[in-house]
Amino acid sequence: MRTIDRAVGAVMGSAVGDALGAPFEFGLPGVYRERFPNGVGEMCGGGGWDPGEATDDTQMAVLVGQSLLERGGLDLPDIFERFRSWAAAEPKDIGLQTEDVLTSGDPWNLASALHFQVNGRAAGNGSLMRASTSAVYFAAAGREATMAAARRIAALTHGDGAAWEGTAILHELVRVALLGEDPLSALPGTLAAVTPAHRDRWTAVLAPDWHPDDATEFNGAVWPCLASAVWALRTTDSFEAALSSAIDLGGDTDTVAAVTGLLAGTVHGAAAIPTRWTAPLHVPLPGQGSKVLRAHDLRALAAALADA
Repeated sequence: MRTIDRAVGAVMGSAVGDALGAPFEFGLPGVYRERFPNGVGEMCGGGGWDPGEATDDTQMAVLVGQSLLERGGLDLPDIFERFRSWAAAEPKDIGLQTEDVLTSGDPWNLASALHFQVNGRAAGNGSLMRASTSAVYFAAAGREATMAAARRIAALTHGDGAAWEGTAILHELVRVALLGEDPLSALPGTLAAVTPAHRDRWTAVLAPDWHPDDATEFNGAVWPCLASAVWALRTTDSFEAALSSAIDLGGDTDTVAAVTGLLAGTVHGAAAIPTRWTAPLHVPLPGQGSKVLRAHDLRALAAALADA
């Protein structure tokens, strides 16, 4: 399988997971399989979302990708300003922590740190959900560079280092998968590159015997979110099965499925993503007029990021 097919699988897979999981957000475990007992899930819509409509997860990932391409690399003030303009356009959904940071009026290099200083909690999964485009873009730069970029982008909205390290791990797993290698086998080496203060906890939740029932926080937190996505990848053998397992966990289903879709899409490739899911997929972009991206736009974005 070509790298470009895996790159498209990464970006498209994350967007599909986001849109597929959105109608089940904050639901109980098992609701997805109750809705689709034959295992053939559909873009059903619900909960304020149209069938195939992507949420803030994919919208923010697109903003990151647009910045990387238009600025020719990592321009953190530019990304932050794009985020802020998007938040000001009143998107249908936005994380509470992300909204607080982006609407605070504080400068890009202080906003998340000041939020964390006041609140003491900032380890939400919002930096994971938007990682598809940056993970593809920085993969060719190698482990150290892709993990460093992940930390810096995460820190724009999340002041807790746990979120930085989780996003760095995700970046590296995608990099390995883009090479056609097994990201699960790469976990020990990846964890060795995690900042020591956070390494033990990430090692525990990404262990082969970890199960979502072992989570000590709601899966809107960074640890169980990434751990659940890795668990779904580890315990299934197809893109569809991985997403079904992720969404059926309940809770923050759009983001858990977006992260799962990123990993599974990279591993299994774009061809593994069903057309019944990509056909209705659409990504509104608040703050950019009436612009709406479709599946072919996401393919083009992924290809440009991989080529860059």
